[in-house]
Amino acid sequence: MKKIYLIILIIAAAFFTTSVSLQVQSAQNPIIWADFPDMSMIRVGDSYYMSSTTMHMSPGVPIMKSNDLVNWKLINYAYSTLGDVDALTLNNGKDAYGRGSWASCIRYHNNTFYVSTFSSTTGKTYIWSAKDIEKGPWKEISFSPSFHDHTLFFDDDGRVYLIYGNKKLTLVELNADLSGVKSDGINQVIIENSSAPSGPDSGLGEGSQLFKVNGRLYLFNITWPRGGMRTVVIHRADRITGPWEGKLAFQDKGVAQGGLIETTDGRWFAYLFRDYGSVGRIPYLVPVKWEDGWPVLGVDGKVPDQLELPASKGLIPCIVASDEFKRRKGEPALPLVWQWNHNPDNSLWSVTRRKGFLRLTTGRTDTLFVAARNTLTQRTFGPECSGSTLIDVSGMKEGDLAGLALLQRKFGLVGVSYKNGSKSIVMISAQTGRPVEVQGIPLTQKTVYLRAECNFRDLADVANFFYSLDGKTWSPLGSQLKMEYSMPHFMGYRFGLFNYTTKTPGGYVDFDWFRVK
Repeated sequence: MKKIYLIILIIAAAFFTTSVSLQVQSAQNPIIWADFPDMSMIRVGDSYYMSSTTMHMSPGVPIMKSNDLVNWKLINYAYSTLGDVDALTLNNGKDAYGRGSWASCIRYHNNTFYVSTFSSTTGKTYIWSAKDIEKGPWKEISFSPSFHDHTLFFDDDGRVYLIYGNKKLTLVELNADLSGVKSDGINQVIIENSSAPSGPDSGLGEGSQLFKVNGRLYLFNITWPRGGMRTVVIHRADRITGPWEGKLAFQDKGVAQGGLIETTDGRWFAYLFRDYGSVGRIPYLVPVKWEDGWPVLGVDGKVPDQLELPASKGLIPCIVASDEFKRRKGEPALPLVWQWNHNPDNSLWSVTRRKGFLRLTTGRTDTLFVAARNTLTQRTFGPECSGSTLIDVSGMKEGDLAGLALLQRKFGLVGVSYKNGSKSIVMISAQTGRPVEVQGIPLTQKTVYLRAECNFRDLADVANFFYSLDGKTWSPLGSQLKMEYSMPHFMGYRFGLFNYTTKTPGGYVDFDWFRVK
């Protein structure tokens, strides 16, 4: 009897261990706890590719790759700069916060990758193409007008289309070479009100993504019923000109906007995103079943916490990464995890002028941090994260302010200010909508360590700032920042390394390293 009892215990323990192991090893939502909105996704062979939105950042339209739908790596950008108008270069008091380039569409056709987007800042629609998505080079085509939230579609008969718009969705045919709208091609409204399946009180019906599955067309859109949440609406048709039949497809936690992806083993998922406070808009995956010719999203209509996919290995170093600023011969000056806030002035930054350091030099006067050029950024990420740096300030000039920031409209920063012939470590908060120096202490040495810590867990959305004179003992500085995802930036908070001056251009600072954890 004891032997039987022991066997039962062993089997139970093994079952429990296996169950726990499966739970630990499975993927969890959100798939990426960082700002990757407006995703568009394809699978080519056994690799998945995804594009996303970074608006006013440069370079723009990040391209990512995954082998399992969970662990993604930045591999390229569609463009280095979108244009050189004042709004994109932070000149003459203009900016492109919350604009630049918006929702993209990535497609693969005839052994070529295509990425398209649009910009209200330049008034153009853009299509980039490349045979090698990782190495390029990208060929750019642009034309007017700017087609809002469009989806690019290559039909089986060789014709090429865009569907675009908000609520009233329009189909336009493109020239065979994608150079613009075909003058004698199809140009018609195909859906009068894309949000109608969600009810009569929605002012939103955009984010089009079109797919062809088993000969039938499926068009994904987002809507937002008044008093409700972000919602997925799907229309289907047998021909691209219609008629289109629509239905409310998914409504849970505000997880919406995206499309369909089929795995290598024949399973289906919908990729969507969720507004999640100050960290930004974060990607989710929900399983999809097919019933009566419709994709049915979620598990009993809900977003599952766990997925039957491999576990995440974390976002470091493929999405965000530490950087010692040491470059081997042939390496790019900056890894892909970095993006500039607006177009940079490339004459005023370097990773070679002082070996092993990022040097930022001031080239003009500015009165506000968010108006200054050459702030180098990376995403913050959840549920909690920190970024730190060591900065040499011996090259600063009167009026300079340099350091580590959390970039958004209501920004916070910790840095070194050079005023009235002396330097001080300062914490500045724009919590109220305007910058206020909360605390400052004298600095008498040439280097200082700076750190910012973010807590996004359960929408806490708070950040704290620290400094150290030796890299061992850290002291808090200033006040806690209540982070807020606010317009017009339309983007989650980002770590930023910056240097600008209010008085005398030509000063510089050297960042020894930047480290995230």
